[in-house]
Amino acid sequence: MTNMIQQTTANESVVSERKEEIIKEAKRIEESSLYSSKGHFAAAAFWRRLHFYLGLPATILAAVAAASAFSQFDSGHTVGGWISIGVAALSGLSTFLNPNEKAASHFAAANNFDALQSKARIFWTVDCRGKDTDQVIANRLKDLAEEKSELNRKSPQIPRFAYITAKKGIAAGEADYRVDKPKA
Repeated sequence: MTNMIQQTTANESVVSERKEEIIKEAKRIEESSLYSSKGHFAAAAFWRRLHFYLGLPATILAAVAAASAFSQFDSGHTVGGWISIGVAALSGLSTFLNPNEKAASHFAAANNFDALQSKARIFWTVDCRGKDTDQVIANRLKDLAEEKSELNRKSPQIPRFAYITAKKGIAAGEADYRVDKPKA
């Protein structure tokens, strides 16, 4: 009888160790998704600003160039010509870089990684504490890992500056939840 109890205890210990390894891997997915999400949000913000910084001056300069074409002030149309060159340069740059599309792509990736981060957190904090077998939770972990791999394949690369921005923000506590902070 004593042997049976010890054997069960030993088996429970092995299962418990496996579950802990599953939890560790889920935490890695959560952390990686956090950095990816924040990095993509930082990249989206950069591209959104660039779209604005290129588009607004191009629009204003185009209006000024059009007005100067009919102006008595610029009878030789020199000012209008130079402004038109500036408009063409800004418009060409905006078309080439396509910041609006890049912003939208990074924003979508950020939201997808944010959703994965939440799934991973709920998985290791709630699902792994339930009565499912280790095999069932190991399969769910594999699903999360595959989802992460798929997001990595489909998402644009995070620029280095955006990753650094995200890393600083995370270190400063921008990703912390109030509920997880110790009560004072």
